[in-house]
Amino acid sequence: MGRNWFDSVRGDSLGTEKNFAFNKPAQQSKTTNSGSASRAVDGNKNRNYNKESCTHTDIETAPWWRVDLEQRIAVTEVKIANRDEVGMRLCGFEIRIGDSLENNGTTNQRCETQQDIPSCSDQEVKVSCVPTVVGRYVTIVIPGEQKVLTLCEVEVYGSIEENFAFKKPAQQSKTTNSGFASRAVDGNKNRNYDKESCTHTDVETAPWWRVDLEQRIAVTHVKIVNRDVFGMRLCGFEIRIGDSLENNGTTNLRCGTQQHIPSDQEGVVSCDPTVVGRYVTIVIPGEKKVLTLCEVEVYGTKEAAKQSISWLTVGQ
Repeated sequence: MGRNWFDSVRGDSLGTEKNFAFNKPAQQSKTTNSGSASRAVDGNKNRNYNKESCTHTDIETAPWWRVDLEQRIAVTEVKIANRDEVGMRLCGFEIRIGDSLENNGTTNQRCETQQDIPSCSDQEVKVSCVPTVVGRYVTIVIPGEQKVLTLCEVEVYGSIEENFAFKKPAQQSKTTNSGFASRAVDGNKNRNYDKESCTHTDVETAPWWRVDLEQRIAVTHVKIVNRDVFGMRLCGFEIRIGDSLENNGTTNLRCGTQQHIPSDQEGVVSCDPTVVGRYVTIVIPGEKKVLTLCEVEVYGTKEAAKQSISWLTVGQ
């Protein structure tokens, strides 16, 4: 029996891709003509509005539609099915992806640039997010006045983003002011030190912090949240990744180059090329340095386990 389209959008065992938007909660700015937001994630790609398969907002300023993926997804592609008539309404739409609901998600990071779908009937557009955009919410908005937003289906593709550092064992060179190393992997991103969410080393030479991922990870990027004050202390930090604990992991392969993240900000350091290892160490070279981290997140893919052939030599 052949695969049907519904199997592939469900992302079940028959499909190779998963549509993370399928049957997830959806909302929009306003609803008219019974064009509820949920119609765009019901798996029905019929482009005829009379078939009750498309959404419909009111005529308004910057109408928007949003789906809650209910988890953070590294989005690589969004597919949109346009209506078979009045398709020109969708011209100039934007796709916004992120974790914020500020302004209904319309100020999150943009996937690609503004896109135009031809006004001819029966069209589907595929928008690639290059680079990948990570977030829980996918919002589609049409900037401008006197606009109507209609969507017959929205599909979101990508992969689940897993923070491999979360709640993993952490250590640092020295601890002062109760700024324990574990604070950087507890999921609390508060940048105010008084909220007990940030680490703190002593004033020392080349202070370091390290997390044990407890498995080998091919690390693609590391996110670091800096403190809201004294953020300049983090200037010139290095990220080292590998399997060695020699010199507390500070001589492992470097991810990126020396970095700086402004006070009260979250920075992303890309490992290009990917760096593989069990330990992620952050160090600030130099004398009389202090290392403070409010959160560290490590992303990538699990390194495929290498097959062991030791059993072939047992007893020899």
